[in-house]
Amino acid sequence: MNAIQQHRGPDDSGVFRARAADLAMAAGRLAIVDIAGGHQPLTSDDGRYTLVYNGEIYNAPELRRALESRGEVFATAHSDTELVLRALMRDGRASLSRLNGMFALALYDREAGEILCARDRLGIKPLYYTDQAGRFAFASELKSLLTLPFVARNVDRQSLFHYLSLMYVPGEESIIAGVRRLPPGCSLTWRIADRTPCVERWWRPEHRPDETIGVDDWSKRVRETLAAAVGRWSIADVPIACSLSGGIDSASIVGSLAERGARVETFSLGFTGPAEEAWNELPLARAVARRWGTRHHELVLDARRLLDDLPDMVWHLDEPYGGGLPSWLVFKRMSESFKVGLTGTGGDELFGNYGKWLALEESVAAASNDAVEFIGRATFRRAFFDHHYYLGDEDKRSLMVDGATGCTDTSDYLFERFAAAGGGVRDRVAVTDMTTQLPDEFLMMTDRLSMAHGLEARTPFLDNDMVDLALSIPASLRTDPDDLKGLLRRAVEPLLPAEILTAPKRGFVVPLGLWMRGPLRPLCEHLLSPRRLREQGFVAPAFHARYVGPHMEGTADHTSRVWSMLMFQMWHDTFIDRAAAAAPDS
Repeated sequence: MNAIQQHRGPDDSGVFRARAADLAMAAGRLAIVDIAGGHQPLTSDDGRYTLVYNGEIYNAPELRRALESRGEVFATAHSDTELVLRALMRDGRASLSRLNGMFALALYDREAGEILCARDRLGIKPLYYTDQAGRFAFASELKSLLTLPFVARNVDRQSLFHYLSLMYVPGEESIIAGVRRLPPGCSLTWRIADRTPCVERWWRPEHRPDETIGVDDWSKRVRETLAAAVGRWSIADVPIACSLSGGIDSASIVGSLAERGARVETFSLGFTGPAEEAWNELPLARAVARRWGTRHHELVLDARRLLDDLPDMVWHLDEPYGGGLPSWLVFKRMSESFKVGLTGTGGDELFGNYGKWLALEESVAAASNDAVEFIGRATFRRAFFDHHYYLGDEDKRSLMVDGATGCTDTSDYLFERFAAAGGGVRDRVAVTDMTTQLPDEFLMMTDRLSMAHGLEARTPFLDNDMVDLALSIPASLRTDPDDLKGLLRRAVEPLLPAEILTAPKRGFVVPLGLWMRGPLRPLCEHLLSPRRLREQGFVAPAFHARYVGPHMEGTADHTSRVWSMLMFQMWHDTFIDRAAAAAPDS
């Protein structure tokens, strides 16, 4: 289990065994803070507690001082692993809410006879687990659990059903039946005697708008809070770099870091092939680099490099993923000289949500009813789900071999989260995104594609204080129909060149539609053939006639549908057909 995810912790590894409890835990380490110390698993002096932990705590110095004032004596100079262990020893689950950073952890308590697992507030770091026939196991990556002989490699059809709409697998169930994810902001207690897991939530995003503060003060608070967050999230005993696209989020992090006097190295990705100019953001990233005098690195992605690395990406992603993959090359290049990279992930979810709330608000306004309760399942499906996602529920049911019998509609899955959130439409959409797409797509992708190269990707926008601040800003000030990131833009304006401030949002994507008709075409024709679909038994061969054929012939553009199915097929070939036990290039 430990060896198959060695890429996550190539610098050190260790194993702990408690044979009387039929328990073993292992950890690999990427040494970033307290390089000389911090070996894991870490056991308390009295032998009662043992911790395995993946992540970084950015308010560790303050928490350490607070514990020292209560009598704790630390053995290491500044290990955040020891800080987490002593905090849990002192205060148990109550200490989780004080940790500002990213983490997935497991603490064994010998006297209580139990294991406490926990995951950070927004799910920056992953934690999978399985509870089958009285056996309990957990790991940072799904492939680690697949090494266990009692974990069968059966596809979870509900997860596949959701994936076909979202292009990622959402929620607690993974793509493998019987393997679950611990949700963000949750803990899991496994009592060894009872052999039953108990999952409890310790944090959830809640909007509590403060109407007493004006837009000028909010702008100042956003700027100051982001600067403080960047300062915290850049603490390391090794050099750090920044991923830099042409957007406000990553540019504001670079500016905040450079303004502190840090020597910054930036990495940007662009495209230069025929018909790809519309996706190229290198000139905008270059303007930010010039503004702050960074040591700037530009990478150019072509179809052949994507094709060469695609099998490796699929293996490291663990689950099917049909979103964009350009970060792979950025992280790969960055890891040649760095162990830490800052990214702008999370900025969109805190400020604007890509305008996904606009059609819902218009539906409420058209009904002359400004109460969000007016929005029912049908309105949500029409104005949100069908508006933003890639394959409708009825389309999926007509294509899945068994008619998706027993599967919950993906629109209903998202609606339940929307309906349970408080506030108006904008706040509810923000919470829906923060509890689905952010952890299950963007943070999953960021974690897997960075850790594949032994690189720790950090997300300062998801600092506790930054998130709490965003959740307290009234929706009408936080985002606006005419300028989705108007408040953030105003806050960080002194940090950015004019080109960034006026550039439209384009996203960091790969021109897949062009490439699937070109260099990726043979792969599509092989893995998406009607014969393979028929033999596999998930999706009917009609998928090829409806989407693949017309796309390849150029009579229709079905990029997202064809690409998402191609990525599922590559995942299935890797983890189910071949049961790969190592990355393809090894």
